[in-house]
Amino acid sequence: MIEINGKTRTCGIIGNPVEHTMSPLIHNTLSQMLDINMVYVPFPVKEDCLAAAVKGAYGLNILGMNVTVPYKSAVIAQLAQIDPLAQKIGAVNTLVRVEGGYKGYNTDMTGLLRAMKSDGVSIAGEEILILGAGGVGRAVAFLCAANGARKVHLLNRSVAKAQGVAAEVNKALDTTCVEAMALSGYQTLLGGAENRYVVIQCTSVGLSPNVGDVVIADGDFYHFVKFGYDLIYSPWETTFMKYVTANGGIAFNGLKMLLYQAFDAFELWNGCKVSDEHARRIYQKLRESVGAK
Repeated sequence: MIEINGKTRTCGIIGNPVEHTMSPLIHNTLSQMLDINMVYVPFPVKEDCLAAAVKGAYGLNILGMNVTVPYKSAVIAQLAQIDPLAQKIGAVNTLVRVEGGYKGYNTDMTGLLRAMKSDGVSIAGEEILILGAGGVGRAVAFLCAANGARKVHLLNRSVAKAQGVAAEVNKALDTTCVEAMALSGYQTLLGGAENRYVVIQCTSVGLSPNVGDVVIADGDFYHFVKFGYDLIYSPWETTFMKYVTANGGIAFNGLKMLLYQAFDAFELWNGCKVSDEHARRIYQKLRESVGAK
């Protein structure tokens, strides 16, 4: 039980909508486990109120905030400082209180990296396929290129959009490893048995209620997938994941990314470290909350 008193610090999440968020479960459970006097609540913010919300949060001594859609890029203009990785990605999901305002971080991407490491999956030296070149796909392309991927193939229905993102990432990181291509061109990547990829599904395809949908519905493609990450976590097993496992690969959903991006934010706010045991216990709580088997 959280005991709120005059020394309780407040954190929260701003976005629109935020009623569905699982972040309070993670942060308030962590606060109890670590005996930290902090509470975490959702703050729904209307589109024309973002600047006022950030300024008001600072005036109210809010310790930190997460930022969700549709404000991950728009919030940058309201920051006092920004972490270099978040600036390159062009998206912020965590605000940490500093003198005169907030510093922005992107713990979505550090959280994904931490989740992959916990699953024994490496980016360094791997050939990565990213499905989707929207905001999430763009951020994941930065993450992979910045962490030593041998090659990053960015597949999108609009090849022009993918080309723009690839050029941006390559320029920002002084690399040539990110390559854009049309989604329909995936067949050119299917070769010998040695060509097996880490595939990260970054679109909303497969979300409820359209749980039967999948970006690529071709079993031949999935023969070449050794690890498949779908950043969706509801439903628990997406059609993409079913294709991966049916063809001999190992599939993961986005729940651990949600978990670890929250841990990274919590650690930034409180100057602490979340243990593997705490991670295990909270991950189990999350699994139960989404009805995982």
